Amino acid sequence: MKPKIYVDGEHGTTGLQIHKRLNDRTDIDLLTIAMDDRHDREKRSQLLNEADVAILCLPDDAAREAVAMISNPSTRVIDTSSAHRTASGWVYGFAELEKGRSDLIAEATRVSNPGCYSSGAIALVRPLTAAKILPADHPVTINAVSGYSGGGKQLIAKMEDEKNPDHIDAPHFLYATTLKHKHIPEIQKHGLLERKPLFSPSVGHFARGMMVQFPIHLDTLPDAPDANSIYTVLADHYAGQQVVQVVSPEAAGQIERVFPTSLNDTDRMDLYVFSSEDGRLVNLVAVMDNLGKGASGAAVQNLDLMLSTV
Repeated sequence: MKPKIYVDGEHGTTGLQIHKRLNDRTDIDLLTIAMDDRHDREKRSQLLNEADVAILCLPDDAAREAVAMISNPSTRVIDTSSAHRTASGWVYGFAELEKGRSDLIAEATRVSNPGCYSSGAIALVRPLTAAKILPADHPVTINAVSGYSGGGKQLIAKMEDEKNPDHIDAPHFLYATTLKHKHIPEIQKHGLLERKPLFSPSVGHFARGMMVQFPIHLDTLPDAPDANSIYTVLADHYAGQQVVQVVSPEAAGQIERVFPTSLNDTDRMDLYVFSSEDGRLVNLVAVMDNLGKGASGAAVQNLDLMLSTV
C-alpha cells in the first residue's frame, strides 16, 4: 500500500513547489484539496488524519493549529513554517547538519523544515562551532540576499505586477532593519551559538536564488586559524554526501563573482571560503536555490528520508 501524503497549504508558494515535485511520483498516493476548500477545517482535518505524512506549508499560527488538529498517532508531520524549528520534540530537518542527522529525520514523527536563510547560515556556522574553532560566544554577523519568491505570493505580486499599488521596482532592498527576524532563533540554536547573531537579510529583483555570507576576522578567533584550516573543517564536516559541497580553495581563488542564482533549479548548496591576500580575513559564502535546498527541495528530501522507514 502506497504511503499517503497531504500538503496542507498546497496552493501557496512553497506548497505549489512541493506539490509539483510530488505530483508525478508513482510511489506515493498524493492527497489533494480543492482551492475553494483550502480553508475548510473539517476537510483539512480529515486529510491531515488520513495522511501517513502531512507537509505543512502554512503561516506559523496556522501550522500550530494544523498540528493540534491531528489526532491520528500514525500521521507524521513535516512543518515548513518557523513554528517548530526550535521546539522540543521536533527534529530539525537539515540532513547534513551532523553525522546521524538523516537517521534521526528518517525515524521522526515530527520534523521541522529549516528556513532558507537559516540553511545557508547554519551550514557555514555549525561546523566551526562544533569543531571549537568558532567560540559559541563569538559576535557573528550574517548578510544574505534572496530571490523574492521567498516572500510568498504577496511579495511576488508586489515585485512582478506593475499595476499593484505597492509595486516595488527597486533592483534590491534591505529589510528587517530593526535587526529582528524569525530565522534568528534557529540560527542561534542550531548554529550552537550562545550570543544572538546579527542577521541582515535583503531581497533582489530576481525570483529565485540565495546567497548567505559570514565574514570573519580570523585573528579574533582562538589560535588565529588560517583560511585552509577553515576550509578543512567545512570539507571534513560535509564529506560523504552530495548535497552540500565545499568548493576547493584552488577553485574559489579563481572566482571573481558569485551569483545567488547559480544553483537555481537544483537542490544543492555550495559553500565557498574566500580569503584576503594576507590570509587574515575570510568570507564564508553559501549559495542555493531558496526554493530548492532552501524550502521545497529540503522538504522532499526529508519526506524521502521518512518514507525510507515505511
